[in-house]
Amino acid sequence: MSEFQNGLEFEQDDFNIKEELVKYARHWKWFVLCTVIAVIGAVLYLRYTPAQYQTQAKIKILDESSGLEVPADIGSLFGGSKINLENEIEVLKSYRLLSEVVKELDLTTRYFYKGNIKQYEVYNLPFKLNPKFDVDSIISSLSYQIKVLPEGYQIFDEIKSEIILTTQGHTLDGEDKVFPFQIELVKSIKPVMGLTYKIVQSPVKSTVLSLSKKITIGTVGKKSEILSVGLTGQSTARSETILNAVIDQFNQDGITDRQLVFQRTIDFVDDRFVYLASELDSIEVDKRDFKTSNNIVYLEGDAEVSVARKVSSENEVYALESQIALSELLEEMLNSEKTYGLLPANIGLENANINTLVNDYNTVVLEREKLVSSAGENNPAVKLVSSQLDDLKPNIARSIIAYKKQLGVSLKQLSKVQRRAAGAVSSLPEKEKLLRAIERQQKIKETLYLLLLQKREEAAINLAVTAPSIKVVDYAISDMNPLSPKRSIVYLGALVLGLLVPFGVLYLRFLLDTKIHNKQDLEKLVPNVPIVAEIPLVEGENKIFSDPHDRSALAESFRILSTNANYLLPKRNDGLGHVVYTTSTIKGEGKTFVSLNLSLAFASMGKKVLLIGSDLRNPQLHAYVNRDKSIKGFADCLHNPELDWKTMVVKQVFGNPIHDTLFSGTIPPNPAELLTNAQFKTILDEARTQYDYVVVDTAPTILVTDTLLIAEHADATIFVTRADHTEKKIVQFSKDLYEHKKINNMAYVVNNVGASKSSQYGYGYNYGYNYGYGEDRTKGSFFKRLFGKSK
Repeated sequence: MSEFQNGLEFEQDDFNIKEELVKYARHWKWFVLCTVIAVIGAVLYLRYTPAQYQTQAKIKILDESSGLEVPADIGSLFGGSKINLENEIEVLKSYRLLSEVVKELDLTTRYFYKGNIKQYEVYNLPFKLNPKFDVDSIISSLSYQIKVLPEGYQIFDEIKSEIILTTQGHTLDGEDKVFPFQIELVKSIKPVMGLTYKIVQSPVKSTVLSLSKKITIGTVGKKSEILSVGLTGQSTARSETILNAVIDQFNQDGITDRQLVFQRTIDFVDDRFVYLASELDSIEVDKRDFKTSNNIVYLEGDAEVSVARKVSSENEVYALESQIALSELLEEMLNSEKTYGLLPANIGLENANINTLVNDYNTVVLEREKLVSSAGENNPAVKLVSSQLDDLKPNIARSIIAYKKQLGVSLKQLSKVQRRAAGAVSSLPEKEKLLRAIERQQKIKETLYLLLLQKREEAAINLAVTAPSIKVVDYAISDMNPLSPKRSIVYLGALVLGLLVPFGVLYLRFLLDTKIHNKQDLEKLVPNVPIVAEIPLVEGENKIFSDPHDRSALAESFRILSTNANYLLPKRNDGLGHVVYTTSTIKGEGKTFVSLNLSLAFASMGKKVLLIGSDLRNPQLHAYVNRDKSIKGFADCLHNPELDWKTMVVKQVFGNPIHDTLFSGTIPPNPAELLTNAQFKTILDEARTQYDYVVVDTAPTILVTDTLLIAEHADATIFVTRADHTEKKIVQFSKDLYEHKKINNMAYVVNNVGASKSSQYGYGYNYGYNYGYGEDRTKGSFFKRLFGKSK
């Protein structure tokens, strides 16, 4: 069961989609017209819109440490790049840099070819305009038109809207004050003879800001150091020149920044050289004065000499003291010797005289001992030798005393030398400390001096051969296919626009539409009420089904209505005729029109028909035959029962011998009271006996209660709605009447349906067969027939 319901829902959805498509397809003419207009507009747009071309260049940003200079951070040689591409992009688009490009290329002056309609920018004209004023001084744009004539130029000021100058010759030296430019002829003027050009001189600021907005810069990949620089313009040559100039200026700007650093380094080092030279000179003087005052030639050598002097003086003092001690020892032995004994010889005295005397003395002593042992002490020879010994002993004593005095003097002098040598040695550490402090300052200054000298040489080399800040991967290259307008996209857009505009208008129209237009709209609102016919829109005056043999769409529609109406009527075996009401919800829905033609349709089938005008308040039936509204009729009969209604029936009003008409008559002040009296039923009952069909044109139901008061007398009621007129919300009123059975055998008719809004088969199916005979074709112009609006 669920699958069956799903299948039904699918079929219903498919039907709804199909219905929506058909609803839009009925307006195919507007889709075609809008599409054709859109395509024509696209052709004109492509014809007169200047093409925009994309120009691109690629540059690689070089690290500052990649040049000749030594990188400060050695670790960066092995690490990632420290280049901030966002900063470089901002520099590339900076006002300062672009203003230099604008002034260098004279971008404030732009040239446009001016045709009758199309205007586009040109570059490299045979002539060039050089402003006679400072381009930074202008605050608003200047605009001129220059027409190239055989004899010169005709210059038109667009701001003043007048011709300000006609020159003789194709050069202008700028002496004329009304035109603040010099015209310089670059090449032959013949190719542009007779053409007109527009010259626009813009302020530098606006030109730079405009260029900054047009230039696009992006990275090539997330980890790349390459920037893609783009510019869109009408002239590829101009765009390429601008981009190359921007790249060169950016490169030169980076080189200038590096050179500025190197130059400042050189200037700083030069200033420090003067200061360091003065400091070194002062230290050299202090060192010289210190050595001079302290008798220092070479500190280490002087120290060795001082130590040697000290040791030497100490040794000499020791030697002198030893001599003195030996002299005293010899003197003591000499004085203690009472006899003639031997004196010690060679005890280390370094006095030759004393040693000689001692040796002579010992020789004489040995000689005496020999004499004493052989001759005795009293021997004169012994006495003579003794006498010699007595003479030698004082001599030795005197020599020793003299030697001791000599040694004492030498010892005194040598002690002074020893003290000086000891003092010199003890003062060496302090002198060394002071001298090293001076030498340390000297070494620091010399090291700094040499370092600055090295840095100055490095800066001088880098200044002379500064590495570029960028590497040009690709100079400016322009795409030969225009960036805009793209023909395929424009045509596709035109096609889409041509379809969307009518679709959007129709969608809004359908969305805001509150009226019914055809049978399907009504079926959605009242699915349980039968709809017996759709009456087509009728153009012109042929709105009456007067000819029984008529094969027009109108005639066929009412034949269908009359046939379907018979199915609503109950079967009667009493031989009486049927009463059929026609009514509507509001005025203007065509109930009188339907009543008239329905009655004529019944008559065309050979049935005797009476048409009664029962709309006593606003009768319209007389208008179809140009009868006076005051003619007596149905209302008069209701008001005066003594009047015979048969005498007021008009025969053959519409040319059919079996069709009679009873007009509404005089408009009464109390229509409701007249319709509710017994005379109304009496007339209908009498009419049933004389006619096969009695068609009653009643009043609108929502405005007055007239129709509802007499509804019980009808065998069937045709409720008329009008396409493009009846509001959907008021259909609910007639639906309520049906559901509450206030109207007998009610059915709907949709009146005034255009061919494009009829049921899904259209009148081409329902009634088209009769067109083959060439009957009743609507004539008119092609556009009227093609785009005529359905009522």
